[in-house]
Amino acid sequence: KIGIIGGTGLDDPDILEGRTEKYVDTPYGKPSDALILGKIKNVDCVLLARHGRHHTVMPSNVNYRANIWALKEENCSHVLVTTACGSLQEKIQPGDLVIIDQFIDR
Repeated sequence: KIGIIGGTGLDDPDILEGRTEKYVDTPYGKPSDALILGKIKNVDCVLLARHGRHHTVMPSNVNYRANIWALKEENCSHVLVTTACGSLQEKIQPGDLVIIDQFIDR
């Protein structure tokens, strides 16, 4: 099962077939929004809108621990996460896809 934490553009539940909503609570509190369960091309997926479906959760208020816990409890073996941000490197242009190899946890 694939967990998808969607940011801008990838939090649209219409990408899932046969979707259902599930509200959960975790030891860390509530995740950003309901889990949306469904399938993409016959693969079980769980979609979670990082900032809530109505973009009500500010970036500094995202409950990351609750989000990951909720996906783990749904038996997601993999988690795909997208983000949109700028770069300080001129060679990276708007629209480029970058896969990180370093991560800074504040």
